[in-house]
Amino acid sequence: MQEFDDHDGPLEEVPPLDVPDDPLVRAGQSEFVGETVDSGKGRTFPCESCGADLEFNIGQQRMKCPYCGHEKEILLDAEAQIVEQDFYAMLDRIEKIREEGLDEEPDHNEVRCSSCGADVVFVGTLTSTTCPYCASPIQREQVHTATFRVPVNGVLPFLVDRKKARTNLAEWVKSRWFAPNKFKKQGAEGKFEGVYIPYWTFDTLTFNQYRGQRGINYTTTVGSGKNRRTVTRTRWYSVSGQFQRFFDDVLVVATEGLPEQYIRELEPWPLNKSIPFTNQVLAGYFARTYDISLRDGFRRGKERIDEAIQQDVRRRIGGDKQRIDHLKSRYDAITFKHFLLPVWMLVYRYNDKPFHVFVNAATGEVQGERPYSWVKITFAVLSALAVIAAIAFFAQSH
Repeated sequence: MQEFDDHDGPLEEVPPLDVPDDPLVRAGQSEFVGETVDSGKGRTFPCESCGADLEFNIGQQRMKCPYCGHEKEILLDAEAQIVEQDFYAMLDRIEKIREEGLDEEPDHNEVRCSSCGADVVFVGTLTSTTCPYCASPIQREQVHTATFRVPVNGVLPFLVDRKKARTNLAEWVKSRWFAPNKFKKQGAEGKFEGVYIPYWTFDTLTFNQYRGQRGINYTTTVGSGKNRRTVTRTRWYSVSGQFQRFFDDVLVVATEGLPEQYIRELEPWPLNKSIPFTNQVLAGYFARTYDISLRDGFRRGKERIDEAIQQDVRRRIGGDKQRIDHLKSRYDAITFKHFLLPVWMLVYRYNDKPFHVFVNAATGEVQGERPYSWVKITFAVLSALAVIAAIAFFAQSH
């Protein structure tokens, strides 16, 4: 049985020993990838009919030429599967490669967007491009050597196309309470970028021991005369117990620089529709590298796990109120997977201020930033106060 050690320092470089082919994300431009690019291999998918680059077509779920319309099936290894990876074995592998100084790929480079921190991995000539995550220009000025990364295990292809995403966005804008009328009329105008965001998922079997107190409410009458009244009090009883709970596919966003409160609201993801990683479904789209290490990823996942365990303990304690005096958890059989999940991202401006919107490209869920009408909010607050005052007045008069 192993326990996760919170005292070990994070390992930022995460190279695998055997890296599969890496994706070209957009031919002739920079590459946003989920793992380091391979040595000199071609990353475009030439059309067998006209020679142009094929792209992944969402509606057909096939490779399709945007010029002549030629289609090609996605080719998957018949034996390829998305399988759980041993967490501690990968950490040991990472540490070994770091000690041997094999954590750099000297033939390839990365440049980081100075605005949002997105890593751009590229090969060959890159002069300038636009970051799909914040719409800021990025240039090949500060280059650093790319590093190996934990391979991507699975990818959830785009299932919602750009047209549907825009329709959902329009409905989202109309449904925003307290939004300015001007905004609701003109909508959120901007260019949608299809991007893949890196995620860690974690499985673990937890063993939990707890001690606490169960509170049972009861009512009693106190005072006398005009001060006589009924009050609610609580009797407390000692409770203890232990239980196992298995956690499956606890999701952790593996990149910084994006507003996590909106990205988290895109859940749940239909991970059952994911396929083993293939660079073909990334053709024509961007994919961001992870910058939250595997070790730190589990720390974040552990926060979600611990929160769920505490809720479970309170349910087991029962009663009207609960107190948790002691809770100890052990995390066994920790496994992980590295996923790329699809998101439509849009940056729009309202009154010269930028706002970000995210659409789950597998379910169509929309989350993001929006402007507020303080006139509407003030009116609503004043109206609520007037209603409360009216209720209080009639209560006193009767």
